[in-house]
Amino acid sequence: MTQVVMKHGPESKMDNTSEKRERSFDTEWSNAMMNRDTTLSAGLLILRVAIGGFMLVHGYQKLVGFSGLATKFPDPLGIGSQMSLVATIGAEVGCSLLLILGLGTRLAALPLAFTMIIALFVIHGADPWQRKELAAIFLSVYAAIVLTGPGRFSLDHSLWGKKSSPARSGKTKA
Repeated sequence: MTQVVMKHGPESKMDNTSEKRERSFDTEWSNAMMNRDTTLSAGLLILRVAIGGFMLVHGYQKLVGFSGLATKFPDPLGIGSQMSLVATIGAEVGCSLLLILGLGTRLAALPLAFTMIIALFVIHGADPWQRKELAAIFLSVYAAIVLTGPGRFSLDHSLWGKKSSPARSGKTKA
């Protein structure tokens, strides 16, 4: 048999205050997590647009200079200079645009990361650090984007409602 105890007097006020504090904490925690998610998503948006824009410039330069580069572009994969150039332009232009939009973000970052791995370790492998530093920076950012995803301010989130991560949304699996 369940016993119900009714509290009257100062003890009931203390319980009521405690409940209010708990509700207030829950609300504050929820707001903090929402603000944290907004801040992280804004940071990821800035990162995606900036790094995507920087790489887009590199790809555009290759696209404009295609005829001059087609025969002398490095062929680290053994597919021919022209095909290597086409693949590089595809990654640097196409995937950068997807990254900026936040569409297929994690998948778009993979060819970009692969391109930077080739640039860093194969094309500039014997070069001094100053020559390969930019590829290392790009690679680091692409790896971070693959791990974090695009954030809320992306087409991925708008179209498919993808959650960035449980840590960012403040929710965990039970």
